[in-house]
Amino acid sequence: MKKAFKIIGITFLIILALLVAIPFAFQGKIKDMVKNLMNENLNANVEFSDVSLSFIRSFPQAHVTVEDLVITNFKPFEGETFVSAKNIAFDMSIKEVFKTASDDPIVVNSISVDEALVTLKTDALGNNNYDITKEQEHAQTTATDSSSGFAFDIKDYSISKSALTYIDEISKTKIYVTELNHSGNGTFSDDTSQLDTTTDANVSMSMDSVQYLNQNKIKLEALIGMNLNEQKYTFMENKGLINQLPLVFDGYVQILEDGQDIDITFENPGSSFKDFLAVIPEVYSKNIENVETTGDFKVNGIVKGKISEETIPTLDINISSTNASFKYPDLPKSVSNINIDTAIKNTTGNVDDTFVDIKTLNFKIDQDVFKSNAVIKNLTKNMLVNANIDGTLNLANITKAYPIEFDKQLSGILKAKVNTAFDMNAIETNAYERIKNTGSVNLSDFIFSSEDIVNPIQINKADMTFNPQSVSLNSFEAKTGTSDFRATGTINNILGFLLSDNTLQGNFNLESNNLVISDFMVEDETATETSNKTTAANQSMKIPEFLDCTINAKANTVVYDNLTLKDVNGTLLIKDQEADLKNLTSNLFNGVLALTGKVSTKTDTPVFDLNLGADGFDIAQSFQSLELLQSIAPIAKAFQGKLNTVIKLQGTLGSDFTPNLNTVSGDAFAELLTTSINQNETSVLSKLDGALNFIDFSKLDLKDLQAKLDFSNGQVNVKPFNLKYKDIGIVVSGGHGFDKTLKYDAVFEVPAKYLGSDVNQLLGKINDPEVNNITIPVTANITGSYTSPKIQTDLTSGVSNLTKQLIEIEKQKLINKGKDEVKDLLGGLLGGSKNETTSDTTTATTDSTKTTTSNTVSEGVKNILGGLLNNRKKKQDSTNN
Repeated sequence: MKKAFKIIGITFLIILALLVAIPFAFQGKIKDMVKNLMNENLNANVEFSDVSLSFIRSFPQAHVTVEDLVITNFKPFEGETFVSAKNIAFDMSIKEVFKTASDDPIVVNSISVDEALVTLKTDALGNNNYDITKEQEHAQTTATDSSSGFAFDIKDYSISKSALTYIDEISKTKIYVTELNHSGNGTFSDDTSQLDTTTDANVSMSMDSVQYLNQNKIKLEALIGMNLNEQKYTFMENKGLINQLPLVFDGYVQILEDGQDIDITFENPGSSFKDFLAVIPEVYSKNIENVETTGDFKVNGIVKGKISEETIPTLDINISSTNASFKYPDLPKSVSNINIDTAIKNTTGNVDDTFVDIKTLNFKIDQDVFKSNAVIKNLTKNMLVNANIDGTLNLANITKAYPIEFDKQLSGILKAKVNTAFDMNAIETNAYERIKNTGSVNLSDFIFSSEDIVNPIQINKADMTFNPQSVSLNSFEAKTGTSDFRATGTINNILGFLLSDNTLQGNFNLESNNLVISDFMVEDETATETSNKTTAANQSMKIPEFLDCTINAKANTVVYDNLTLKDVNGTLLIKDQEADLKNLTSNLFNGVLALTGKVSTKTDTPVFDLNLGADGFDIAQSFQSLELLQSIAPIAKAFQGKLNTVIKLQGTLGSDFTPNLNTVSGDAFAELLTTSINQNETSVLSKLDGALNFIDFSKLDLKDLQAKLDFSNGQVNVKPFNLKYKDIGIVVSGGHGFDKTLKYDAVFEVPAKYLGSDVNQLLGKINDPEVNNITIPVTANITGSYTSPKIQTDLTSGVSNLTKQLIEIEKQKLINKGKDEVKDLLGGLLGGSKNETTSDTTTATTDSTKTTTSNTVSEGVKNILGGLLNNRKKKQDSTNN
């Protein structure tokens, strides 16, 4: 016995060793066969990491696994992944592995696919990415194909943890199947057989941007009769679940050369209204097990006809319910008087003729009755809608009767009686002539919250009349944050705004008692914190993207940053996250503000380009409140009076929507209407006062002062402008930085009389009115900073130069005086001799006259000669000394 066990053990070990070792010998053959099979049959790029063979895993069958399979397309889908799979496994008889190249094809008995992703795509030109099989010269239609190296006699198969995507760009159809698990077993090689299958998956489907299924849970247990000769598959015993709605199927699908022939009927086996709740995805309907319902609910349908490139099966699907109700056990309200009569039909087989006829959709919550009906046609192309709504809804009751979760709690009373007829293309392109609306909508006590606004908007009252091509906003009263506003106007595309991604277009007249600009801005999407109440310090604000409108605004008070504007009037054009201000006027700083320009938040950093006009601003108030004015003209803070200015500026805005000063550029023209200076407000004037003691800067004549300047990159360049103090003219030029660094030159034209006693003594000696009016330029260089200025002047050198100038003038005057006296004397002498030579022709004078003339001439000559000698002597003495 021991020997027998020993022999059995040794034999078992040998067999086991062979089962482990032999696959390594044949693995290369299998790998080459898989490569050859794919290369011979596929027009695509095929890659896989490895092919393994095992006799142990599926003993007594061989198990072949292809790992990390990736198939990518050639043109016109070049580079796109068609199929990827973690592994694909084949089971076959061990004897199949030992076949030689001349033997029959290897027969595969089962296939399993794990974690596969398959994308089926048809582009706009009709090309299919799944048309990748090569045409065989001698195609075979049997279950075996010797040319391929493989034959299939499948007994069972499975697909697990996989996904399928179908995209048809022609019909704009998208189908997404996720979490797909499918298995089946049967005999495929027989002419007639049965296939027992189980499937569960999540399915989403949309056609032309209309979502029909959204992650709907589908389960199907189907026994399918297969007639392989006729390629006809019959549903024999079938039970399915769509979400939680049970359905039973009967009928068949037959594969034709040019399509498929379908004849299927289905219905829900019960008639409880709970089946209606089961149609709704569980994520919305929640647990319906304990929901109390009354009334009936039936779904039945027939799908019959041919699927081809030109046709679809005819459809006759009906959904009905009569006088039903439901109540969730943990919610206070119920929904009653539910009546549904809806049909989905297609009688021609033309896909464009499919339509949905909602004859009745009525319900009641508390005392609020809501009625509606609609016809929706042309589902796959430009959908046509004709709908009627008549009813009242307390919006707060929606979540009290049905377990739907909104981001923000709804409230308010909606009353509507509207007929609307439109096509979706008209909605998307704003073709108003094809949008027909009549009726009215009234909304009261409604609170609206959205990611597009900072604060919830509380709509106290909204009354709208629907006209054929627009909506008249008859009244609108609302609050948001600390702002209140009232509006009337016209809305051009309310359906486009509600049903599509269109902007809200219209013209509005807006009135407000208090309007805070930050209440209407939205938070930046890049912000790290979110809130529907406030904007965090590190967030920037945005102009809402959904607005495309013109607003004629009138407000008693508008608050922008730290500014309070009164009696604001103007027009605001908002589009593409840009606000265009037109003729905006306001009372501010006891004057009038006028503003035009643009503010844009399209880029990550908001930008502005504005023209600002100020008429009669109180200087002290404006420079106290506006950092921009302080930066442009810091010294003006010391002025008391009125300011007129025109400023053109552009730059970027910070997160609080105020200008980033280092980015601001532009130019300005300013006129000061002022009579006094507060020297305590500026150390610059105090420093000048000390350096130039002949000027009292508190008494500068600033009347009608005008200045031009430009600024960029944080620097202000001031064009030369004129000031005056008594009879002293002053010219100022230079510039400063927004950081309050100074670099100015002030040139003072100073009359000589202000320059000290020495200069005045010289003026007295000269005693000439023209000399008394002489002036010299004194330049003051102002550097440092506004709070710590440095003053340098050339006053000393100027006085010295003036003194030399005056001495020279006095000297020249004495010389010129001496020359004049000599000239007069010589002229007299020459004049006397000439008279004597002509005495014969003149009348003789009296003796007394002769005597006087003679004495005068003699005294003059004496004085001149004496003066000349004395001067000469003084010069000699001076030389000797």
